[in-house]
Amino acid sequence: MNLGEKLRKHRKKAGLSQEELAEKLSVSRQAITKWESNRGLPSIESLQNISKLFDVSIDYLLDEKGTVTSNTIREAIDLSQYQKIGKCRNKYDAVAKQKFPKALCITPLIRHKKLSKIEWIIDFIVQPGVLNVADSLNDQSAYYLVETEMEQLLVHVTKDFIESTGLANKFTKRKKVIGSNIFIKATYTL
Repeated sequence: MNLGEKLRKHRKKAGLSQEELAEKLSVSRQAITKWESNRGLPSIESLQNISKLFDVSIDYLLDEKGTVTSNTIREAIDLSQYQKIGKCRNKYDAVAKQKFPKALCITPLIRHKKLSKIEWIIDFIVQPGVLNVADSLNDQSAYYLVETEMEQLLVHVTKDFIESTGLANKFTKRKKVIGSNIFIKATYTL
């Protein structure tokens, strides 16, 4: 997704017309049209203002490869306060279900560490899969793909916090690499 597409997406998400956005950024409507159609780039000052207005990083706005996510929100929780209900298989599921009651879909994710070439060789020599098992034992948390009307979120739930990150590129297939992790959708939803 390029800068113009991101600008248009966030403007519409905020319910702003091009004129309204132009007014908030102290630029002309034509400038907004030019940016959204990728016929020009905002100045550094305008990028800073867009970043503040939509609560996204400048890195996210300029990243066309889709490696930077839009925003991350972290909230402290006490896992012991949650109870399994409905389709929830554990307390982690209950946290995700309670924190996102209006989600269109909540899909649990299975996480594997994406191994570097050296790690892959060591893993193959020692015992295939041993590094991922060790990594899984070290990370006793849960991951979810939460789909809302406007975006997809990668949600990470631990005993102490819930963290949600807006995905720059949609998770459309069963498997997706995000950062140094490989996520696979579970066969059920909450």
